[in-house]
Amino acid sequence: MSTATPSGSVITGIEDPVLRLAAVDKSYREGEGTLPILRGAAMELYAGEVVALVAPSGAGKSTLLHIAGLLERPDSGEVVLGGKACGKMDDKARTAMRRTAIGFVYQFHHLLPEFTAAENLVVPMMIAGLDRKDAGERAMQLLAYMKLDHRATHLPSELSGGERQRVAIARAVANAPKVLLADEPTGNLDPKTSHYVFDALQALVQATGLSAIIATHNHDLAARMDRRITLEDGRVVDVT
Repeated sequence: MSTATPSGSVITGIEDPVLRLAAVDKSYREGEGTLPILRGAAMELYAGEVVALVAPSGAGKSTLLHIAGLLERPDSGEVVLGGKACGKMDDKARTAMRRTAIGFVYQFHHLLPEFTAAENLVVPMMIAGLDRKDAGERAMQLLAYMKLDHRATHLPSELSGGERQRVAIARAVANAPKVLLADEPTGNLDPKTSHYVFDALQALVQATGLSAIIATHNHDLAARMDRRITLEDGRVVDVT
């Protein structure tokens, strides 16, 4: 396997992971002391792979995803994304990396309520530099793939829970990221809708070669992914 290099350098190798966490530690202040969450956490994610992250509440799932997604910095250790070590990147570089290389899906869809389904996809693409015409065409392609093109002009309030979450998934991949990080993406949906949304997500990952880590409490969905990991005493453990 390749090793981390100084910030910004490219790590080469045919089988290099798309995402690698190496010896990641993270603690939070608790009163006068600290509460350790991650202790030497390490994992690798490869192209086209869908990994389930299954762990009890409070084990550190969201912290792991936030660090992997460059939303938080670890106390120590390294995050290597697309062959680039991110530990020494400044905030501007990390923001640019998130915008182009990472897609996020949360338990709550977080769609912009004043914009239509299509506009919720167009906005992040325009922020990333795509012109409005091309962004609009790609938005409609993604919505069609998610079987939502007929709902493109509807506001989030006019969509069902499953439809809103499918729009959120389409938005997450609008800028063609390398990695998709999903935190309980079906947590607010009924079982039938959960499986429908997951099917759409999995098909999209397979069609695009995207890699994904999906945190979930749903063991039926987790069993359908390529492998399963959990967190034990702050460390990542493969339980497949």
